[in-house]
Amino acid sequence: MSATTEHTPDRDRFLSFPTSCAAPLPPPEEPVRKAPLAVAGVLAVALTAYVWATHGAKSGVLLILGLGLGFALFHSRFGFTSAWRQLVAVGNGAGVRAHSLLLGTAATLIALIFATGSGLFGSVPKATPGPLGLALFVGAVLFAIGMQLGGSCASGTLFAVGSGQSTIVFTLFGFIAGSVAFTAAFPLFDGWPQVPGVLLSDHVGWFGSWLITIAVLAGIVVATRFVQKRRNPPPADVVPTAQGIARVFRGSWPILVGAVVLGVLAGAVFLVSGGIWGVTFAFALWGAKVLQLFGLQPENWEFWQSASNAKSLAGSVWADKTTLTNVGIILGAAVAASLAGAWKLHSSIPWRTAVAAVLGGVLMGIGARLAGGCNIGAYLGGVSTGSLHGWLWGVFALGGTWIGLRLRVLFGLRNPVSSDSVC
Repeated sequence: MSATTEHTPDRDRFLSFPTSCAAPLPPPEEPVRKAPLAVAGVLAVALTAYVWATHGAKSGVLLILGLGLGFALFHSRFGFTSAWRQLVAVGNGAGVRAHSLLLGTAATLIALIFATGSGLFGSVPKATPGPLGLALFVGAVLFAIGMQLGGSCASGTLFAVGSGQSTIVFTLFGFIAGSVAFTAAFPLFDGWPQVPGVLLSDHVGWFGSWLITIAVLAGIVVATRFVQKRRNPPPADVVPTAQGIARVFRGSWPILVGAVVLGVLAGAVFLVSGGIWGVTFAFALWGAKVLQLFGLQPENWEFWQSASNAKSLAGSVWADKTTLTNVGIILGAAVAASLAGAWKLHSSIPWRTAVAAVLGGVLMGIGARLAGGCNIGAYLGGVSTGSLHGWLWGVFALGGTWIGLRLRVLFGLRNPVSSDSVC
């Protein structure tokens, strides 16, 4: 019995999650980084004012929601990559349980929005089930391998870049390059075997869909408890934090608090836009826009011939929903990291780490487009709207994580082991 559970009353032991030792005490936060805070703050205010004035209140609100997402992502250090790595490598399910709370919160709010037909700025809520087939399965596996090599997921890449983590800039570059490569080679990826998607609400209504989703998420929490009890893993590492009311602004937040806040913000994106929070389409769009600046013509590629894609490429990048929330996340994370004294650039990056970051980003860019989304658009979006493809994405991504952990060692990247004091 671990030190964290030996005095736990019998009636409460089912709710405990044992670790091999107690988590270390968090160190105090660093002083506020005033220069990065000033730059990020001015950019956030100026860009919000510009977008609101040029593209309307709906776009302005989406950018503000992105700022909130970045603030919450950084302060809770909420990620998918490390959570799956800790579960697969040593059996610590704390991060996956936080995922379940995030998914349950978003699913609850989205079910209420659908049930009431609510929408802001003229938005009409809609859910589209993702197709089930080879592209989904392969894409999820590739994305998960890329996460472990690149060191972050889609949302994690954005908030890490915003907080000044230089290595993740390589991951973002690879992410954009992989997305562009997919759009250029789209005919090779089109037409893979698949069947139409399944939306639970079409069969059991929105309440039934919500009930099934919550039941499965509760089952995941229970399953991670048994895995964690059996493997008795090291606790998750802690980061510097403020105390008292200052913790709201200077962090770090408990991960479960971050899960609820992010779930509420995901629901707010749905309410404002009528669709799920997404990330990765913007990377393909940004790459295509850059190619146009250099005189190339990606608009002639088959991927950009569909009506919706052609409209996005022809229009302003600030009219794209995913761009607004993505840029908001970067700036929101920069503000949060500066307040926490954690914003800093790293000038020395091992070459193997840089190569892994680029390769991981490329795999995520291709995988996300193949699967029709990433850990946010496919997994969070699919599960929270009751689409079966979201659950299947998660299953195959877990398998891809197992592969990714074995590839990490080729690039000198370390995986947690049971004898660690933290994971």
